[in-house]
Amino acid sequence: MKRRGVTIVVHVDGQLASKKYRLPMWAFEAGKWGALVIGLLVVLFFTFAGPISRDAARAHILDREVARLREENGRVQQLAAAVNRAEANYQALRQLLGVKAPAQQAPDLMRAVPVTAGVPGSGSRFEAGPSIPGHWPLDLQGFVTRGQVRPGDPAESHAGIDIAVPQGTPVRAAGGGTVAAAGTDHDYGLFVLLRHPEGYETMYGHASRLLVAEGDEVQAGQVIALTGSSGRSTAPHLHFEIRREGKSLNPLTMVREGN
Repeated sequence: MKRRGVTIVVHVDGQLASKKYRLPMWAFEAGKWGALVIGLLVVLFFTFAGPISRDAARAHILDREVARLREENGRVQQLAAAVNRAEANYQALRQLLGVKAPAQQAPDLMRAVPVTAGVPGSGSRFEAGPSIPGHWPLDLQGFVTRGQVRPGDPAESHAGIDIAVPQGTPVRAAGGGTVAAAGTDHDYGLFVLLRHPEGYETMYGHASRLLVAEGDEVQAGQVIALTGSSGRSTAPHLHFEIRREGKSLNPLTMVREGN
């Protein structure tokens, strides 16, 4: 029985003779499947080689960017170290000269606020010397956004009142006394704590700038800070508290707006 095969006829244009090539069936089948495998390998190569090549190029770019950032970070670290040394030298010089620490201030810029002048000869509405708190701590008409809440539920407890006013509004002492503390607190932000006669204290929180320092003697009505939104705050306002013998009082029972 004659074996089956495949005959391939090749005819060149312009020639009369043709060439015949006879392949066994198994060779033809092997060639066919080999071509399919090669084609599949070519497709897979271009399918995966393209993304790999792009990722390799991107990795090379990222390596250069990382090297640049590391170099810049090194320069920033050197600059920070130089600033820290300068600050340490500055503080050492202040201590050597006995200079009192200045009031702290926030880095934001201040905005000018309206200033109302009094009528000449009308005198001051503020008493001189130490006095119990009895004056509204702001010149502007603020809006009380949160009032005094007695302790009970810790989530609702709120000492003092919050008065919404623009950033940079002058804060005045509600009474004459001594600055017991002035600085930064996690909750109050920049704050001033005044100590008055008869066991009274007033707290002014969330300021953007302090204008007094611990130990200063202040008069009623004196500007001691500018309002802001430092500490645990979401908008510019003044947090104002009145205390007596360590107990929080409702400020609205002792001061009223415009007084």
